[in-house]
Amino acid sequence: MLGKYSFRTRVNRLFYAAASAILLSNTVMAVNRDDFKTSGDIAFYLRHQEFAKTTRAPEQPADNTALPASPYTVVEDSVHLDGHTLAAVVQHKDVSVPLKVEVHFLKNGTIRVRAQEEEPYVARYDDTQRHVLRGEGDGQEYALAEDLEHTHEMVDGVEVHTVRYTDKKNAAFSVRITENPWTLTYLQNGVPVVELNGKGFFHLEHLRPKPDQEIIDNDTTGEWKDTFLTWTDHKGRGPESFGMDIRFVGFEHVYGIPEHATSLSLKTTNGADEDGYTQPYRLWNLDVYGCDTNDPASLYGAIPFMAAHNTAATVGVFWLNASETLVDITRDNEEGGSGSVTTHWVSETGVLDLFLMPGPTVADLYSQYADLVEPTPLPQEFALGYHTCRWSYLDQEDVLTVSDKMHEHDIPYDVIWLDIDYTDGMRYFTWDYSKFPDPVAMQKQLAYDGHKLVTIIDPHVKSDPSYHIWKQGSENGFMIKSVTNSNKKPPADYKAWCWPKESNWVDFLNPDAADWYGEQYRFDKYPDSTKDLFIWNDMNEPAAFRMPECTVEKAATHHGGWEHRHVHNLYGMLNHKATFKGLQARESPAKRPFVLSRSFFAGSQRYGPVWTGDNGASWDYLRVSVPMVLSNNIAGMHFSGADVGGFFGNPEPELLVRWYQLGIWYPFFRAHSQKETKRREPWLFDKPYFSLICTSIRERYRMLPYWYTLFREASLTGMPIVRPMWMEFPEDQDVFAEEKVFMVGSSIMVAPAMDPDLTKPVSVKFPSHENWYNMHTHETHLGPSRRRFVVDLARTLVYVRGGSIVPTRERQRKSSAFMKHDPFTLHVYVGRDGSAAGRLYVDDGESYSYENGSFIERELSFTSSSNSLVSRPSARTVGSAQQKEYLEQMSDVLVESVVFIGVQARVSSATITANGNSTGNLLLDYGKRRTDTKFTIHDLSVPVGSDWELFLN
Repeated sequence: MLGKYSFRTRVNRLFYAAASAILLSNTVMAVNRDDFKTSGDIAFYLRHQEFAKTTRAPEQPADNTALPASPYTVVEDSVHLDGHTLAAVVQHKDVSVPLKVEVHFLKNGTIRVRAQEEEPYVARYDDTQRHVLRGEGDGQEYALAEDLEHTHEMVDGVEVHTVRYTDKKNAAFSVRITENPWTLTYLQNGVPVVELNGKGFFHLEHLRPKPDQEIIDNDTTGEWKDTFLTWTDHKGRGPESFGMDIRFVGFEHVYGIPEHATSLSLKTTNGADEDGYTQPYRLWNLDVYGCDTNDPASLYGAIPFMAAHNTAATVGVFWLNASETLVDITRDNEEGGSGSVTTHWVSETGVLDLFLMPGPTVADLYSQYADLVEPTPLPQEFALGYHTCRWSYLDQEDVLTVSDKMHEHDIPYDVIWLDIDYTDGMRYFTWDYSKFPDPVAMQKQLAYDGHKLVTIIDPHVKSDPSYHIWKQGSENGFMIKSVTNSNKKPPADYKAWCWPKESNWVDFLNPDAADWYGEQYRFDKYPDSTKDLFIWNDMNEPAAFRMPECTVEKAATHHGGWEHRHVHNLYGMLNHKATFKGLQARESPAKRPFVLSRSFFAGSQRYGPVWTGDNGASWDYLRVSVPMVLSNNIAGMHFSGADVGGFFGNPEPELLVRWYQLGIWYPFFRAHSQKETKRREPWLFDKPYFSLICTSIRERYRMLPYWYTLFREASLTGMPIVRPMWMEFPEDQDVFAEEKVFMVGSSIMVAPAMDPDLTKPVSVKFPSHENWYNMHTHETHLGPSRRRFVVDLARTLVYVRGGSIVPTRERQRKSSAFMKHDPFTLHVYVGRDGSAAGRLYVDDGESYSYENGSFIERELSFTSSSNSLVSRPSARTVGSAQQKEYLEQMSDVLVESVVFIGVQARVSSATITANGNSTGNLLLDYGKRRTDTKFTIHDLSVPVGSDWELFLN
């Protein structure tokens, strides 16, 4: 029954009228750069640039024309090792403000470096660690005192301190500190890999009393105030920025620090390279609609994590700061042809707090990083399916019509989304009942077919005394406050414009406000919400119209008296967290929430997916989506994607097809478009475009077991889900800058066609001494080699690495919910050594019961020496009562077929032993090509959770 919702009598007329009547130029909206700052508008950055011009690196000759060395030195006799911490006092030669520098040694080889005034004039903001790090900043395991050794000696007249790890696991790692000038070097096996202050750029602006107003009025360096366009930023605390150069010694490539629409291997910013930049990479979350596609300017998210890689090691730096941060990059050519990368990091406020992660392998690095910020948790399985979204679906009839059309055309999907127009006048947690007369009936109808609904909830609140959310938030002091005034009156709630016009913003730094906000998602508080409704947090950079750079002013105040400048990049993550916690609490037992956020910071991966924001329907946006999604994964934001088809503009059919062919390999797979674009549901396109789009979507569903197993791996190891080629082939220098081809897990290589010219070949490097199999044709290429392919619109270049076993589900259903009891097929791609291995992970896809053992995880292995394929439980499988119960529930879920590709020996039959019982001969299906090395064994019919061994005869 649809309750009070009447049957859809005007469905086709309404839907097709909307699809055909909304016409828009193909022009993609572009950002107005004049609305946003460049580095020349950022006073604290300019001061650090000027400081950097006054110093020289220690290795430069100190002749009459040379610049002086860094003015910061270690105070004599101040260095001491106490437990896991090496402490020192560092001071500028001309400033009588001593700085406390601490080097903390973690158990896994990571070191943490912190610096601030020994006795600050006022406290610096230091709560970023509480919001980002594991255990609210207390979850790090530090090294034991007995596992560290401190020595010091005079080298060329300079006191040098060395701390070595003495435990077996970390014996290769050591840290060296020089006193004059102050520098810190991390070494592996005695070889420097990361160096701090090697260029002498370390500088910290100490906190100080406020000067006379005349001095402030005449401030030309922006220490106490600066101006952008028509806005003046008054800095009540004065200058408090700091900067540091971080040099990656012997590395030519650095990656990460999203979010920027730039290349994968980060470019130089000093104008020295022809294809480099003249602006630094900026980390300051902003609503930048229609961004440029080759620009280091800020976008919606900021994660200050950078990785460096060479053939010997992978190392990382995590700069734990949520204020505005800029990063310059230069490359140095060393003697002998090796290179190094120097980065210069500058932040406006807070405590200098950074982590150096030594790797040395990719897996080691991501284990170390996950120890700090936690890995991506397992999402609900539906979240990995196809999401269809638009600003906006018109009404309840429109939503259900789209769903029915998906079924009619056999297009699987899992989630349909509602943008802001579903609300009552942009009041979130409400419905416009003239458009959505019965939201519960709508959700029930969707759920009947296995679908979920997502509604948008933004963090701004319409300023309306009759609106219950505004009234409660305002009365309880839960909003961000205006710029502090001097008349001692309590500051008013901060006001600006957003979608509802005049609005206020929830202050998520206030724990009571965050809890109150989360409570609004309870079923008894969010009217007409059900367990099948999930959430999208948008505009949470936070976006504020008519304000400087379209965001909240820096001098607005938060809980605890902190200015917005101190916490800006945290805001979206804390909004994301509050929503996540609210969805967790609305049911008992809790289900895994699904919350999409536009803005993000380190730690956001704990709360749900993100996407690259408001892109456009162009080939440039298609191409740049690959390094953007890869950079997010490098920085730990694994569950990410881009709007398939582009948010702005109308993609030509060829572009849309190519975008779906790529988009099914994003971890987060959503098609989305702006309200003034033409409708672009797949069935609105003629053949062959419609058929090709449908083929791609169905391929995503076929591969869901592989995707879900990858998310399981990420939740345990921190390893990225989609990976740049260098992660899987760390010694192949040809792929260090590769950004057009990428890996999905360790087994699948995707080389998308991203050019409108179908005659332009796609170049693919097949790395390593291994077989590479085309996933669809099984054509084999032997690596290492490079091939060029002309790819027509119906063709995709997806290859499986020899030695892999890939699980799939071959039956097509309406949604992933209808696939839960479908059988599995295993695809065995035999490697050159005659072996293959893989893993399959299964749980209920929605609850947290897997934490108590209610899951199936199988290790799959094939060896040609024994001609057998074996399925055994993983080492993480425990024989708990919960697991036994789950195995019984899943006893009817089978491994149905095995497809072998690349077996060289002739096989005539097979037998299987399951739980100690053998079967008769199983027939082999070679298809029409009897000489092919591909064959299928059908009707295995073994429970997915059982032990079994398949023998080839």
